[in-house]
Amino acid sequence: MNQDLTRGPIMGSMLRFALPMIAGNLLQQCYNITDTLIVGKYLGQNALAAVGSSFTLMTFLTSILLGLCMGSGAMFSIRFGQRDKEALGESVCASFALIGALTVVLNLTAFVCLDEIRVFLRVPKEVWPLMRDYLKVIFWGIAATFFYNYFASFLRSVGNSVVPLVFLGVSAVLNIVLDLWFVLGLERGVAGAAEATVIAQYLSGLGICVYTLLWSRQWRELRGRLKFLWGRVKEIGGFSVLTCVQQSVMNLGILMVQGLVNSFGPTVMAAFAAAVKIDAFAYMPVQDFGNAFSTFIAQNYGARNRERIQKGLKGAAVTAVGFSGAVSVLVCVFAGPLMRLFTEPGATAVVAEGVRYLRIEGAFYAGIGCLFLFYGLYRALGKPGMSVVLTAVSLGTRVALAYLLSAIPAIGVVGIWWSVPIGWLLADGVGAAYYLLRRDKLFEWNI
Repeated sequence: MNQDLTRGPIMGSMLRFALPMIAGNLLQQCYNITDTLIVGKYLGQNALAAVGSSFTLMTFLTSILLGLCMGSGAMFSIRFGQRDKEALGESVCASFALIGALTVVLNLTAFVCLDEIRVFLRVPKEVWPLMRDYLKVIFWGIAATFFYNYFASFLRSVGNSVVPLVFLGVSAVLNIVLDLWFVLGLERGVAGAAEATVIAQYLSGLGICVYTLLWSRQWRELRGRLKFLWGRVKEIGGFSVLTCVQQSVMNLGILMVQGLVNSFGPTVMAAFAAAVKIDAFAYMPVQDFGNAFSTFIAQNYGARNRERIQKGLKGAAVTAVGFSGAVSVLVCVFAGPLMRLFTEPGATAVVAEGVRYLRIEGAFYAGIGCLFLFYGLYRALGKPGMSVVLTAVSLGTRVALAYLLSAIPAIGVVGIWWSVPIGWLLADGVGAAYYLLRRDKLFEWNI
């Protein structure tokens, strides 16, 4: 179940490690899509808009925790590659304390600032009551998100991507069942959809925590080495904080775009809510492949195997571009039928806007596929600051162009859609140029 990515066939090892991660997140996206489908079909356009905007907000909030867990996971992978159990145990302890404390602060802040969210996101008055009901429940799941992502990052860092899949899969199935029961059976509306999500989140978060503490061989080997040292907190912070910044900046940009989308009214909000779920499902596999690639790079960086890293980079680039191109064709061809899955009969304006979004974004999935690889590469090589730079280029371009182009009457909301792939491609260019110019410096071992 545990894989040492410093040995064996490069692409075979990477793909075997990546596939459970991809399967798990596809299950998660299946839940997200089912949630959106149920809300859109049975609760109407305003409910779909409310849940869609809430999803964007929650993605931003949890991305802070996810970024810290990803950065910590990169450090764990390097220590695992070095076979340094003492340092790994100390890093695990420091990371848990740091991210756990931030989780408490983030959760309290979310509840305190609940009413200010409407102003920031420019939520129409007819949508806000539903969105507020949803958020009042969904915020209780933030702690569960921490538990799942922290222990999943640890297990993946030591080569176990199967157990996180199992817990995520069970959670996703339970989520769908509870969603149907709470929304359709108990008629609890958007609050019921949020309640179903929170219950499933705690099942996966606490479940993977118990499994790791009691049955993970790698964790048992660290029990006598779990020491809290402030020096390790600083080290973890250096690795994790910039990854956190990268993730949160990326999702803050998306949140700002969400506010701009909301200003165009419930129809565009509903179209965006449905199309974004399809979008996320389409490129989720290549995003998870990028995370698996990052673990591969980090383990081999710890083992000081430069040749294996470079071969893995070439193989991963070909795989990501090939997969993204195939998905682009499917999304562009089937954009209409996909949008109609999420809308009430006769919602032609919502469908038309969603199709336009998907055909613009979908044509350029190779751009974000390569960007995920660059994020994973620089995070694993101890250069998370470069991931922040790429995110700033991508999201800065997206936000600036979205506001500039959408303000032109002849372009309108289409300017928001075009700003996304332009940002991806610019960031890819910067990432590639940096790698070519700094290749030798990147492989100087300083960990």
